[in-house]
Amino acid sequence: MKLKKLLNKNHYTIRNIFFVLVFLFSNDFILSQNKDSIELYTKEIYMIPMRDGIKLYTELLKPATNSGSYPFLLKRTPYGSETDNEEGSFIKIEDLSISKRLLESGYIFVNQDIRGRSKSEGVFEIAKPLYHLKDSSAIDESTDAYDTVDWLLKNVPNNNGRAGIYGVSYPGLTSLQASVDPHTALKASSPQASPADMFLGDDFHHNGAFRLSYAFEYVYLVEKNKGSLSLFPFPDYDVFEWYLNLGGLSNVNEKYFNNKFQSWNDFADHPNYDYYWKQQSSLTNINKPEIPILHVGGYYDPEDLMGPQAMYEHLEKNDDFNNNYLVLGPWNHGQWRVDKGNSLGKIKFGSDTSDWFLDYEKKWFDYWLKDIGDGNFDEVNTFQTGSNEWKSYEIWPPENTVNQRLYLHSNNTVSFNKPTQNKGSLSYISDPLNPIPYRKRPIESTFTTESKWPSWLVEDQRFVSSRNDVLGFSSEILENNITVTGKIKAYINISTTETDADFVVKVIDVYPDFNKLDSDLNGYQFPVTMEVFRGRFRSSFEKPKPFTPNKIEEIIIDLHQIDHVFLKGHKIMIQIQSTWFPIIDINPQKYVPNIFNAKDEDFIKAKHTIYTNSEHSSYIELPIIEK
Repeated sequence: MKLKKLLNKNHYTIRNIFFVLVFLFSNDFILSQNKDSIELYTKEIYMIPMRDGIKLYTELLKPATNSGSYPFLLKRTPYGSETDNEEGSFIKIEDLSISKRLLESGYIFVNQDIRGRSKSEGVFEIAKPLYHLKDSSAIDESTDAYDTVDWLLKNVPNNNGRAGIYGVSYPGLTSLQASVDPHTALKASSPQASPADMFLGDDFHHNGAFRLSYAFEYVYLVEKNKGSLSLFPFPDYDVFEWYLNLGGLSNVNEKYFNNKFQSWNDFADHPNYDYYWKQQSSLTNINKPEIPILHVGGYYDPEDLMGPQAMYEHLEKNDDFNNNYLVLGPWNHGQWRVDKGNSLGKIKFGSDTSDWFLDYEKKWFDYWLKDIGDGNFDEVNTFQTGSNEWKSYEIWPPENTVNQRLYLHSNNTVSFNKPTQNKGSLSYISDPLNPIPYRKRPIESTFTTESKWPSWLVEDQRFVSSRNDVLGFSSEILENNITVTGKIKAYINISTTETDADFVVKVIDVYPDFNKLDSDLNGYQFPVTMEVFRGRFRSSFEKPKPFTPNKIEEIIIDLHQIDHVFLKGHKIMIQIQSTWFPIIDINPQKYVPNIFNAKDEDFIKAKHTIYTNSEHSSYIELPIIEK
């Protein structure tokens, strides 16, 4: 990695020397690089034609000065790009919802409705696959981005011949897809909070478990009306009981959607990891970073936690030119663009983490699109929670970690010592009619402004710790700091009295009962990372299979990547449960080929057992940095 970076650095040093020699006496160059910061922008509107004749609504925000030349910075979105600013008017940067740092630096900002959404022509398809990879005549988000850049270069004056693309969430996905077979002028992409695979771990499923409330509300949000976003009209503020009374998933179409929402129909028709999910997976279709890519993700993103981590890891395998970068911070979905990032819920981070990132982002785009700076970027930057410090790594996960097993014991404790007894287990009854809320009630609908959805992944877990269907395992008070950096995995030996089951595993930082630094956190159970696994997929996501009742089997759960210090005086806790409602649909616990078709009588109670003995041990694998 270090040799690769050195070679790459020398390459860009040579390139910069050439750039200076060629453009040294260019007035436009001098003006654009030495001008004062931009203060005013103007707005232009275009319907940009694609190769198949479809036109896409596009707004341009250009520096009001006519001196110099500027790169394009694209954002392609399904959520509507139209702004309230009048075309041709002068707009102050403080009146624009774009990073002030980028605005002052000077870019031509291009905001575009993707096809089939808002004011663009065409047909919308959620998470449209990269069809052109198999059919060169096909169109997709990659070809649309290509055609957009090509048109901009030819039709918009005062551009410097370069373009970048970025965006959060769905615009992050379109940024990632634009990097595949990119236009030669597209020099950098930053997919932020972007999904990688909708079945394995992002918006619509986690490890095959269907994300009911999010998927239901999102499909309605974007497919009810082409030109606007629509909130489902829940009759109650707390939607928990509404979802519980909904019953089986088949009732969604029978009572509400009436087969009019294509995405929901696709979910129901493809309950396993088949061609439908694989063709839209970035992990399947994107194999190398063809241009520099800056992945950005948050540890506490309730929508696309896996995506940035998984894509960085996947692309790193074929990163021959040091084009693959990653930033992980203590954020929810896109938080780095909307507030200071100094806290989330009750958890405080000691600094304005968003400011750090926005400074970094500006430097990153300024280098690739304007040749400003030396291009010496660390491969990976993470915010280390607990210590509340930014860390930089040339290799991720870092090489100086040691995987240690934190074992579950029958007395509800955890330790790094393996159980020695021949027998040992703990059991609980999981009742589909009495599911565990995924966050403290009331549970508001997901996309309302008053919803606590954005911060639920840091919520105090004491609200479920007294339930009989939640198992808790706690360490002794830590005598020293424990730094966990990298990927966490759970290895849980289980059995069930029925033929299907879900398992949720949480790794929790338990604050002291009397927390000297912040009394609001007295005894707080801070979930450092949590994840669900649908048991039928334990051997294969493509070919599910039922459990054999009372047979002991191992479930392996990827708990994602963290950089966290469990501080001296705290405890480490592990929680295990089998329902997480309504973010995850209720597993009937009787195996049925397609849960979307489950009948009322299929939903039954089951006894689940977690094994904690020498022969069948259960543990969490922690990558620990040893000082």
